[in-house]
Amino acid sequence: MRIGLIGAGRIGTIHATTLSRHRDVGSLIITDVDTARAHDLADRLGETVAPGVDEIFTWGVDAVVITAATSAHGELIGRAARSGLPVFCEKPIAVDMQGTLNALAEVDAAGTVLQMGFQRRFDSGYVTAREAVRSGRLGRLHTVRALSADQAPPPAGYLTGSGGIFRDCMIHDLDAVRWVTGREVVTVYAAGSDAGNPVFREAHAFDCATAAAVLTLEDGTLVTATAARVNGAGYDVRMELAGELDTVVVGLDDRTPVASTEPAGPPPADKPWTGFLERFAAAYEAEVAAFVEVVRGERANPCDGREALQALRVAEACELSRREHRPVNLGEIPGGRD
Repeated sequence: MRIGLIGAGRIGTIHATTLSRHRDVGSLIITDVDTARAHDLADRLGETVAPGVDEIFTWGVDAVVITAATSAHGELIGRAARSGLPVFCEKPIAVDMQGTLNALAEVDAAGTVLQMGFQRRFDSGYVTAREAVRSGRLGRLHTVRALSADQAPPPAGYLTGSGGIFRDCMIHDLDAVRWVTGREVVTVYAAGSDAGNPVFREAHAFDCATAAAVLTLEDGTLVTATAARVNGAGYDVRMELAGELDTVVVGLDDRTPVASTEPAGPPPADKPWTGFLERFAAAYEAEVAAFVEVVRGERANPCDGREALQALRVAEACELSRREHRPVNLGEIPGGRD
């Protein structure tokens, strides 16, 4: 199998390394707008560099992996679909709802495969939590608490093009809530703050330093989701699911960056998580391996574009709620399932 990889940044490097080692991948063709970066990655892996995106689609690849800038995702997905190629793309599909719907229409028209990169679906903790909910072990689920917190703020330039904290950061929690519980979100109420690092006050029109949302699921289960761009203690991603019979927690281990105030509580983590690439390393590898199986026809698509659309709709509802200071029904957001 020959795979074209577009984008040789941090996540592109992770995916390229996994693919280069995969027994069913014969070769990679790597390209990036930064040609030196593409050459460096290809040289380290012993793979081939393409001078540009055009060559990815003319040199005869079997599939495409998109890890380029967010602004390029929609166009590249559409181009791959028109070329009849299966695609793995890091979230999001596009920077806005219309771009997302346009890209999905191209995939549907071509009848091709689009697998989205929501890596938490491949994390052992989230997988086990999903099984606990679906098996009935927790009893009737009544409350879910989800959180994501980065250790340090991203560059100021990233904030203006990220789509904002709900679309860029919390969207992983929003997807995980739907996937773990098997329930759809029907209403949201959200707020955001630029308190803290001055970079967020300067970029307030584009992003928040911290955000919170209350979601109501279709069966009445209540969900709280919080996200923070700065958490000095370390990178912290958790989900707590409480039912009438039991409660489970994802992301609670000896590297969770929390400290107990109780005299007999556990000690602070000696080596707290520092970022998403470290925390979800195994999940990133597993999702790309799954894509290879999808391309080979060995498994169903574990996270197609319609799943990403539904998570984006919840994020859009959160942003609308934050902006207008009101509850938002998901029916107000286009792209709902008929």
